[in-house]
Order: sequence, then structure tokens, then C-alpha cells
Amino acid sequence: MPVSVVELDAYQVRVPLRRPVRHASHVRRESDNLVVRCRLSDGSVGWGEGVPRDYVTGETIDSALALLKQTAWSLPPCGTFAEAVALAEHFALPAVPGDDRGCLSNAARCAVELALLDAFGRSFGEPLMNATRLVAPELYLPRDVVRYDGIILSAKGWKARVATLGQRLYGLKQLKVKVGIRGQDDARRLRVIRRVAGPGIDLRVDANEAWPAAECVARILALAPADVSSVEQPVAHEEVACLGDVRKQVTTPIMLDESLCSMADAERAVAGGWCDRFNLRLSKCGGFVRTVRLAAYATAHGLGYQLGCQVGETGILSAAGRHFATSVKGIRYLEGSYDRRLVVDALTAEDITFGRGGLAPMLTGSGLGVTVDPDRVAAHATRRETLLAP
Repeated sequence: MPVSVVELDAYQVRVPLRRPVRHASHVRRESDNLVVRCRLSDGSVGWGEGVPRDYVTGETIDSALALLKQTAWSLPPCGTFAEAVALAEHFALPAVPGDDRGCLSNAARCAVELALLDAFGRSFGEPLMNATRLVAPELYLPRDVVRYDGIILSAKGWKARVATLGQRLYGLKQLKVKVGIRGQDDARRLRVIRRVAGPGIDLRVDANEAWPAAECVARILALAPADVSSVEQPVAHEEVACLGDVRKQVTTPIMLDESLCSMADAERAVAGGWCDRFNLRLSKCGGFVRTVRLAAYATAHGLGYQLGCQVGETGILSAAGRHFATSVKGIRYLEGSYDRRLVVDALTAEDITFGRGGLAPMLTGSGLGVTVDPDRVAAHATRRETLLAP
């Protein structure tokens, strides 16, 4: 019997971080996240999350909530999980003026989409990862265990050595290092980190748009002694077209992040030859289904991709990322599931933080496969909006 969406609520949830997170674009001590709760006619409840970032997709928590409040919520009933996946992909939010990249509603869309898929997944007894099989069967490859990467943020000197050694001893095989931070010598810092990490760890860097286009080639070449496997978003989005020429002068693969938020971005990147890899993040890219579509597009055009995450994600997005990681083949790097290491409260009963060696298991339950605690959501919520009332 088909089931329908009968209730939608949106929350602004302020999530404190256990320590400040600093990179070239921002310093963050807490995260204002958008959490959506969906209830179906059969009583099934689902949760979704988006993380609006004005310096990534141009969204804020206020703009995301305003967009959801403007939406006419007319959602058809679904009789199968396949119908629910189609609904999650195609439901309409109001057009945002000037959104030629198609990304100014992505965090809002992600939060609603995940809530729908969690609720319908529970109703039909289907885990979120099964959406991959329905959307891009050519990418569907279930895995019982995946391995997450470590990250070194702004640490330098002895702190960088300690951070690197700690993650090496924990058994992590890949590390991302934030570079482009004012007052730091990237090349020298990477040489130190490489010495401590040893030759067996894959090191890559993320500049978060920090380097001027005119200096990009020199900055990348200066990192060669550290044997860097990838350079993420070296220049500002406004200068991203320069990367076509940059790639002709360097051998280190270039990854797009802030310049890869939508299919429109992906098509422009391929046409311009701007990159070798995409950094896919669920909230940034508009949800699970759209992110799977981007992975399929990258594969079809000979590009690689990683699954990234947003600073401040709770267990809701971490769980969605786990379903992506354990069902999509070809992921070059894997970030996320930092839960208890980064946020004060991940909002879920289960702790799905990755373990030693970065290892983490498949989530096998229906929907997201985790239990969101509504009392903890309410405790951290600073605002609640009813989008659809029963």
C-alpha cells in the first residue's frame, strides 16, 4: 500500500566542535546545521541533514530555511523504494535567482532528500545504500568495510609532527594536509610531515582556494619533494579556468572542491579540462542521489573522485556518507565519520566514528541505519520551522 509524507519539520541545530577547525578560508568553533524530520502516513520517521556554507555553495542557514518555508510541499505517495528514490531526486524547491551553477539550494535539498530516503527506507525495509543500485548500477559495489583517511589542519612545527605521528601509529594510510594558511611555509611544512609519515602514507593537500592563479604552478611544484598525490582547489572559484593551463605544467593531479558543487560545475570542468578529480560531498552536491550522479559522470569522462565531508557533520550525514562509501566503487579518498572526535554531540544513539586504521563497517539497518535522538536534536536546536503539518 502506498505511503505518503504527512509531516516535515526543519531545525537550525547549533553543533559545538570539540576544538577549533582552521583552514585557509575559515576558522570554525561550532556549526549551524539544517536538520529535517520527515514522518510518513504509516508512522515511519526519517531524518536528514545539510550543512550550509556561504563560502562553498553560497548558502546560509537563514537562506536554506527560508527556501524550505517557501516550498509548496506537494509530494506524491510512494509504493516502492524505487519510487521514493525518484521522488527524492526530483522534488522541486523554488528557483533561486542568479543560480547559474545550480547549487544555491544544495544543503536544503540534501537535508530534505536524506529525510525522505531515511523514512521511506525504514517503511520499505531498504538501506540507503540501495539507492546507488537504483541510480547507477554500474557503480554499485557493496563492501562490508571501508577505510577512512586522516587530516592535518593548521598544525605546524612540533604540533604537526605529533599529529602526523599519532595518525601514522593509529594505522591511517592516507592523510590530507591543509595548506595555504597565512604565515605558513607550505613546502617546508610538507617536507617535515612527509619525513614523519614515511613513504608508505599517501599525502595530499587542500589549499581551500588560497593560492593566486599566477602562483599556482610554482606552489604545486614546490611540493614535489613531499610526493603529494593530489592538490585540492588551489585557486578561488573565480579563477578556476586557469587550471586548464596549470594542468599542462604540473604532473600532480588537480581536484576540484568549491568549484564542484553541481552537474553544471562538472560539465564546465570537463569541457575546460580543469581537473583530474572531483571532491564529492553530500551536502555540497545536493544529496545522496545527485552525488551518485556526479560520481557516474566523473567515471564516464575518465575522472576520479573522493567522498569528502563538511566540518561539523553529525551522525546523520556521517551515516549517509557511510552508505555512499560502502556502495559506490572507485572512491579514491574517503573522508568523514569523525563524529566523536570532532563534534560534542553527533545526535545519534550509535557511535559510528571510524576505528583504528580508519576502518568502519557497512551500516545494515533500514534507511540511514542509525537512530537519531529527537531530544538531543531539540536540545541543540535554536529554531524550528513546520514545513508540512498533518
